[in-house]
Amino acid sequence: MKTLVKPPKLLPGDLVGITAPASWVDRDQAAAAAAYLERLGFRVRFGQTLTKQYGYLAGSDEERAGELNAMFADPEIKAIVCARGGYGTGRIADLLDYGLIRANPKVFWGYSDITFLHAAIGRFAGLVTFHGPMLVDLTREDLLPVTVQNFETLLRPSVLRYTEDITPLRTLVEGEAYGPLTGGNLTLLASTMGTPYELDTAGKILFLEDIDEEPYRIDRMLNQLRQAGKFADAAGIMVCDFHNCEPNKRKVSLTLEQLLQEYIVPAGKPALSGFKIGHCSPNIAVPLGIEARMSTAEKLLECVEPGVEG
Repeated sequence: MKTLVKPPKLLPGDLVGITAPASWVDRDQAAAAAAYLERLGFRVRFGQTLTKQYGYLAGSDEERAGELNAMFADPEIKAIVCARGGYGTGRIADLLDYGLIRANPKVFWGYSDITFLHAAIGRFAGLVTFHGPMLVDLTREDLLPVTVQNFETLLRPSVLRYTEDITPLRTLVEGEAYGPLTGGNLTLLASTMGTPYELDTAGKILFLEDIDEEPYRIDRMLNQLRQAGKFADAAGIMVCDFHNCEPNKRKVSLTLEQLLQEYIVPAGKPALSGFKIGHCSPNIAVPLGIEARMSTAEKLLECVEPGVEG
């Protein structure tokens, strides 16, 4: 694991690069969403991948990886926001230049399928990245001001402090945990197992979220993480939003709550559920790699420092 590098904070007028390292996006939708960033004082530059279509991918693996490498290398671009998730980031992980990324630290922002890149960049570049709402999320009908305000923290660095003032939190296992934040989308985390980019949870606070996965599939993935020692190694566990994760194919089913009781609780690590992080509104941004404290008694997650320098 590399020593941690934080990206510089953003300044009004800074250029934000928009790329699509997974699936493609409608350009009109991207343009409408970019207006939010422009109102915050940023300039926006779209990459060529946004509207390239190679099946469900935003261009070939070489095109998507090449654009991401180029944005990190471009000194004018100060932040990189992923247009959307979908599928495809795991395909480009071995095409990225992690030495280049580490030598040019800048904000890298996204979630869902972007989870694979967070894991890879964290392991091989040691860069603090941000698990947060993507560009297309800014056009959601249920967009809340707090979601947009996530981006403002890049201009005015603040320390993440998640309490029940945001959403109710429920204790699964009592206790207090300290460690760097790590995690993301459960499906993508499971897909890193056995690869060079496998998520390291040792001594860390692990958070999990997902969307449109039936309980039997969540069961399979939680079991994989359990057998890989990811819960046993973690300092603490945050259960975030599991959107629309209801039985469909298998009507007779275990519930998500039963799965939490069977996989999270036996790990014996301090655990809270109810965080609005992931495919939800609001979607609170999380700086990956930053040291944090989680307390079930206080119903609290707080970082010790901002995710950006300055």
